[in-house]
Amino acid sequence: MGAVLFSVLLSISVARAQEADPARYAIVPYPQQLVPAAGDFVITSKTRLVLPSDKTFFSKEAAQLQALIRQGLGQALPVAAKAGNGTIVLKQDTQLAGEEDYTLAVTPQQVTIAAKTPTGMFRAVQTLRQLMPVAIEGVKNAKLAKMAIPAVKITDHPVYGWRGMHLDVSRHFFSVDYLKKFIDLLALYKMNKFHIHLTDDQGWRIEIKKYPLLTEQGAWREFNNQDSVCMEKAKTNPDMAIDQSHIIRKNGKTLYGGFYTQAQMKEVIAYAAARHIDMIPEIDMPGHMMAAIKAYPYLSCEGGSTWGPLFTTPICPCNEKTFEFAENVYSEIFALFPSEYVHLGADEVEKSSWAKSPLCEGVMKANNLKTVEELQSYFVKRMEKFFNSKGKKLIGWDEILEGGISETAILMYWRSWVPDAPVKAAKNGNKVIMTPGNPLYFDGIPDRNSISNVYHFDPVPKGLTADEAAHIIGAQANTWTEWIPSEKRADFMIFPRMTALAEVLWTHRQDYDNYLLRLHQQYKRLDQLKVHYRMPDLDGFTDDNVLVGKTVLKLQKPAPDISIRYTTDGTAPTMSSPELPEAFIVPGPGTIKLASFSPSGSSSDIYTLNYRKQSFFPPVNVEGLQSGLQVQYFGSSYKGVTKLPDTADSIVHVSNAIIPEGMGKGGKAFGAKLVGYIEVPETAIYSFFLTADDGANLYIEGDKVVDNDGWHAPVQKSGQVALQKGLHPFELKFVEGGGGYTLKLEYRVNGGKIQAVPDSWFKRK
Repeated sequence: MGAVLFSVLLSISVARAQEADPARYAIVPYPQQLVPAAGDFVITSKTRLVLPSDKTFFSKEAAQLQALIRQGLGQALPVAAKAGNGTIVLKQDTQLAGEEDYTLAVTPQQVTIAAKTPTGMFRAVQTLRQLMPVAIEGVKNAKLAKMAIPAVKITDHPVYGWRGMHLDVSRHFFSVDYLKKFIDLLALYKMNKFHIHLTDDQGWRIEIKKYPLLTEQGAWREFNNQDSVCMEKAKTNPDMAIDQSHIIRKNGKTLYGGFYTQAQMKEVIAYAAARHIDMIPEIDMPGHMMAAIKAYPYLSCEGGSTWGPLFTTPICPCNEKTFEFAENVYSEIFALFPSEYVHLGADEVEKSSWAKSPLCEGVMKANNLKTVEELQSYFVKRMEKFFNSKGKKLIGWDEILEGGISETAILMYWRSWVPDAPVKAAKNGNKVIMTPGNPLYFDGIPDRNSISNVYHFDPVPKGLTADEAAHIIGAQANTWTEWIPSEKRADFMIFPRMTALAEVLWTHRQDYDNYLLRLHQQYKRLDQLKVHYRMPDLDGFTDDNVLVGKTVLKLQKPAPDISIRYTTDGTAPTMSSPELPEAFIVPGPGTIKLASFSPSGSSSDIYTLNYRKQSFFPPVNVEGLQSGLQVQYFGSSYKGVTKLPDTADSIVHVSNAIIPEGMGKGGKAFGAKLVGYIEVPETAIYSFFLTADDGANLYIEGDKVVDNDGWHAPVQKSGQVALQKGLHPFELKFVEGGGGYTLKLEYRVNGGKIQAVPDSWFKRK
């Protein structure tokens, strides 16, 4: 009977949680159980703080709560000995199960926060913070007379122990102040791991006292091709500008870069630890080591490092001096970072220099290694033994599976095109952290699907039993910064996507519509914190549009206080550009640029709408057609769809605009043409939305409807075509540069819902 009653009460609790006003309880990530209540607890200067009998146990967390209150009221609360009306009570509850578990009870009379550990108490304070007025954020004193907290009862804990964010500071360097801001935002959304990618070909960012040239030389570079791309984009987007504070003049050269001294990094690590966030260092090896090898050429088998077919020359795993270097470097890293986890990297290794090395031939023979993949495994396993001897646990990218993996290494899965990698690792008993490129590479250009893709991500891959799934310890998003040269651009790429991931990993219960309502409230907090987040998407148009008679552009604002501004002269919209009328009559062929702006000055993407005149295409009459499309396959690498040849290597058939399973297997480059007819059910202007990784173009009636060509991460482009009811020639050209592909075609008609194109519309000969 007790179990039945508990089940009923839990059902009531969940139902109430679903009914909670998302504006009143705008908490992200959402708690496991939230029961709303009437009234508010009002914090004033007369409110008192009550600490547990051991006043030192939650002393740091109490100080952090006091800091939040001081930001609101301008003063901290007096401490009282006993609980009562008008008190905020912190207490330890040893009956709670987990290190991060907490309960929060708010009534009009009292606030009670209970946790088992200081970590749990800190997570609770962050929840309370999100219930406080947004005016407290980003200021020393908001000069509030009172702060109302809505009454509520919360019981909360995380589902996953690894809730991480990664930041690459090698390709572009970020200041200590930005690292602290980043850590504060991780803490706000209950993330607990900060994976910092400290070294790569483009820069060595951490002081190593035994090898001073790593930063004297390796931390600086002349501008490279990635920097040039950023500079070009900065002409129309100031967020893409290179940070001038990281540019120096030395020996008559302009150099770009920077590094953290060990003292600076200790400060950042302590800052993270105070917010109960582990910092996970990554010194990437044996590949991605050009910055180190240029300073110490003996580290490679050939002496020096150059670019190979794909990646740079790695360090040599067949020379004892290499291991001496690696162990010395990591010894200094271990001394800096208290985290038990350390990331070795070990991805994207160009092994051709190993295959030609007499030294490696000898090492492989002595250790019965048959392939260079096994030689990489030899390097990783030897480094893991060193890690373990120092009390550290090794993490590697999923390439460490190749050639064999130890049972204790932790695998970080990123290669979406190798879906069985995390399954193999979990079945082998290895812990796995999920970071698949799609959707968790936040350097990929965001579009209207990005937040949804992250929110609906399931960390547990298919094919695992419940016991095996327990080896999936969590997930993280990775932000690689080849084309993220500024702190504003980093904010834009990471937020608000990170909030969606935070809810996936903490709550693991999907309620996307409710999340979006809470996210709209979070924007106000991010505004106060001066986070240059990506604004909500504008909708109601495509990239390329057709004019058939009078055309009216009508857009709905994402929020009432957002303004949509436009230009028609090709310049980028600013806050001073005219505001788009509710119903804007398109003047004729040409270009309209749109952007939305928040009151704080955050701006959206710049949307470029191209308009061209077009008459309705009449249908064609073709007999003897079958359902589906013909797929012409080309098994080579092509930079763009216009490079595809006329003669295919093979032909197969599909039911829709999809790539057949098995094409591009193993991450190989290829091209494809999907050819046939599309039969539309009514005369209308059809909007098509084409998502592709890498490139794809859509042609209907020989007219290029959507241009999404080129090698790039998954991104959506759109276009329109005016079609009479009936049958029309259809062609979709696609290229994949290698590393896993995405292809998705959707449509909308007459302003309706964006949806998949039905199979029944496609016909082929």
